[in-house]
Amino acid sequence: MSVDRRQMILDGATKAFTQFGYKATTMDLVAKLANVGKGTIYTFFKNKEELFDEIFTSLLIEMRRIADEAIDEENRFSENLHLALFAILEFRKNHQLTIKIFQESAELGTSAVKEMIEKMEQMIIRYIQIKVKEAVEKGEIKPCDPELTAFVMVKLYIALIFDWEKRYDPLSKEEVAASLELYVLKGLSTTT
Repeated sequence: MSVDRRQMILDGATKAFTQFGYKATTMDLVAKLANVGKGTIYTFFKNKEELFDEIFTSLLIEMRRIADEAIDEENRFSENLHLALFAILEFRKNHQLTIKIFQESAELGTSAVKEMIEKMEQMIIRYIQIKVKEAVEKGEIKPCDPELTAFVMVKLYIALIFDWEKRYDPLSKEEVAASLELYVLKGLSTTT
């Protein structure tokens, strides 16, 4: 049985980044947790940034898979939008590595971590943008700028889940869905 050293390194690095954050993780620490020599790491990864990027890219792929699994083609666009965003943001909220990354970004402002958070947000927006385009093509929603619409939807959803609860009691999953539908999909106007 051959040992997959690359996977051992990825596993060790994931543990290190999750426990200690990006800034405090060293290649020596990764080597120790992966049970490989430090030089072995460099046969697979150029530097810590490349290693971190690989782990984070895998995380984004997993987030997208979770969003896809949450969608039911029988549902209306608004229901699937909520289900996909909720699945993504619950994953982000509960996954130990993303918790550590957001904590480090807030406390230390590490540039590599901020870049990964931006990459995550862009992936979410692109994902929703595709779903908006599909909904427009099916006639489920009015023609609109898919990128701008996705941006607004994602930002509102994040605000309702994370920012709201900093000051007020958290909204239920149903209240978040109803708010998203009211403010983005139906609008507040009483006239048509």
